[in-house]
Amino acid sequence: MHTEPTHTLFHVHDPMCSWCWGFKPVWSEVRAGLDDSVTVQYLLGGLAPDSDEPMPSDMQNMLQGTWQRIQKTIPGTQFNFDFWTNNTPRRSTWPSCRAVIAVRRQNKALETTMIQAIQKAYYLEARNPSDHDVLADIAEQVGCDRSTFVNDLNSESVQQEFVSERAFAARIGAQGFPSLFLATPENLVHPIAIDYSQSQAILDQVGALTSR
Repeated sequence: MHTEPTHTLFHVHDPMCSWCWGFKPVWSEVRAGLDDSVTVQYLLGGLAPDSDEPMPSDMQNMLQGTWQRIQKTIPGTQFNFDFWTNNTPRRSTWPSCRAVIAVRRQNKALETTMIQAIQKAYYLEARNPSDHDVLADIAEQVGCDRSTFVNDLNSESVQQEFVSERAFAARIGAQGFPSLFLATPENLVHPIAIDYSQSQAILDQVGALTSR
């Protein structure tokens, strides 16, 4: 029997967050395992502000080390380390966050498709989603109108929506990515502990809260 959603599961993320990429398989299982009483809403947390400066070599080394740690922590997670030699990396993830909002504005149904396409471009294809032209290519690839996307990407209205989303994510308690929070009909917000290895622990937490 279909029931109207009464709870909201907020998923706070950044398309260029490597731990969010590692969480993707379990998150897919969580989404598939939710019942009709729960609706999912994505919130962009935003890791790193806009920057045209090349990433310092020590930060590059640190992030490559993070990728290697994720591969050990979450077996099966793939990274294409050619990214670090094929590109001039920048510590700049906000463009990719605004790109998700710009796509969502064109077609809400393409939001998760865009998130996954950015992750695939970055982690598997060694392309740089800090670059606006790469983001435009990805948006066009998922089915968006390129010129509309380019106009929206750096528009004041998309930026304001991003600012509001980050503020809301911080207000409910997000301090890192990925983060999960369940909001009840009474607008109480409960943090959900992330498990990178299996979905049932997450579904059990959600189930305990929705059955109250």
